Amino acid sequence: MRTARLRTVHPVLWAGWAALATGAVLCVIGWYGISGERYAERQLPYLASCTVPGAALIIAGAVLLTHGRNALAAARVEELYGLLVAAEPAGVDESRQPAAAPLAVSGELLMVPGGTLWHRADCPLVAGKPEAVPVDSRVLASGELGPCPICEPSAADPDD
Repeated sequence: MRTARLRTVHPVLWAGWAALATGAVLCVIGWYGISGERYAERQLPYLASCTVPGAALIIAGAVLLTHGRNALAAARVEELYGLLVAAEPAGVDESRQPAAAPLAVSGELLMVPGGTLWHRADCPLVAGKPEAVPVDSRVLASGELGPCPICEPSAADPDD
């Protein structure tokens, strides 16, 4: 089981870990070289040749690890999406499936004070919320609120 997991690790992750390790080794070598020198002019070559490239490799390794993890997560999401799309109920005829019913059909329009959307009264986003109030036609006309993307009300719906 462990070998199967190792095969699925993204190559960018390996490069990130290698850059981090190399950068850490270079920083340690630079620190060791600097610690043995008394004068600053003798410490500068260690800074230039080991410590600064080591720090750059550590940063590059961190960026590669982040990118590799994001790529791995994206691949897993794509795989799960493929499984979800492929999982259709067996024996269901597509021609006999009922059409999707609208989510909300109420003509009454509501809004939540401080919100940015207006909804139908039976929209799941406002249904059962005591703070929901009827939408004033002046608010609709002013354009302060937008229509809910879930219940898709129209400004022509009766609201009074």
